[in-house]
Amino acid sequence: MNWYPWLNQPYRQIVEQHQGDRGHHALLIQALPGMGDDALVWALSRWLMCLQRDGLKSCGRCHGCQLMQAGTHPDWYKLEAEKGKSSLGIDAVRSVSEKLYHHAQQGGAKVVWLPDAAQLTEAAANALLKTLEEPPKNTWFFLSSREPQRLLATLRSRCFSWHLSPPLEAQSLGWLQKQTPASSEACTTALRLSSGAPAAALALLDEKHWAQRQLLCSQLSTALQQDLLSLLPVLNHEDAAARIGWLCALLIDAMKWQQGGGQYIANVDQQVLIAHIAQQLPSSALDSSLRSWMTCRDRLLHVVAVNRELLLTEQLLSWEQIFKPMSSVQRFRE
Repeated sequence: MNWYPWLNQPYRQIVEQHQGDRGHHALLIQALPGMGDDALVWALSRWLMCLQRDGLKSCGRCHGCQLMQAGTHPDWYKLEAEKGKSSLGIDAVRSVSEKLYHHAQQGGAKVVWLPDAAQLTEAAANALLKTLEEPPKNTWFFLSSREPQRLLATLRSRCFSWHLSPPLEAQSLGWLQKQTPASSEACTTALRLSSGAPAAALALLDEKHWAQRQLLCSQLSTALQQDLLSLLPVLNHEDAAARIGWLCALLIDAMKWQQGGGQYIANVDQQVLIAHIAQQLPSSALDSSLRSWMTCRDRLLHVVAVNRELLLTEQLLSWEQIFKPMSSVQRFRE
């Protein structure tokens, strides 16, 4: 598993808490995609499972370390939804909880990791809550969540929250430029579109993903002059939510551009397009456009069995109505 330099400090802080007997039995980690919370949890788990710790490091030689390296440690549990499913049910939680109250098979710690705590159904969350309220001795829980506010308040209250903050932009750019041949302009854009998460920016700069983002920008430029509905084939994909995110970022940049904040835009490689959007729509229309696209994205992410193509078609037709009055005004001026 990859290790990232910005994880060094949080790793040291959490391990030192455990060394001082101040480690919380349940750590709720809030992190953006691409921040490496999985790598952090793995490293912490290895340290907790090590039978001959070397200060802040696991020894890498004991039986516990060997089992962790092989991915076969019987006291390390990963709770996540089954392949093809989006929710984690009560049976899986109960099964692991029962094992936790038995003596550790290796005589050391027991660790449970939930890579996405949002997958818990309400019943599963309540079942986990009972275990968190009276945790077995030497048992540690790690819960990762992009949006902790969506979790049960009672579940959050039993955990110690840890926000894994993105590093400074200069530090992230330095790391990115060592990983990819992409230009400085592209790296800055990818990083800002990823909310500062370096590994997510690196994934976005992958040739395939970057080409899709470039295609959206190109198609948007054409669609603004002709037919907004022509954007449907570009948006209607499995990663539609991400593509809408790119579109929203362009709208936000256009609002910044109108207010003289061009130096703060995210899409630094699309300044011509941003200036064009800023010229096409007044601030009020940009604001309503942004709000409607954010609502559309939220529905895609959280409405069960939503018809993606129908939702996007409706959104594009609605967006076109905002542009029509603007076009009429331009023709009148001409």
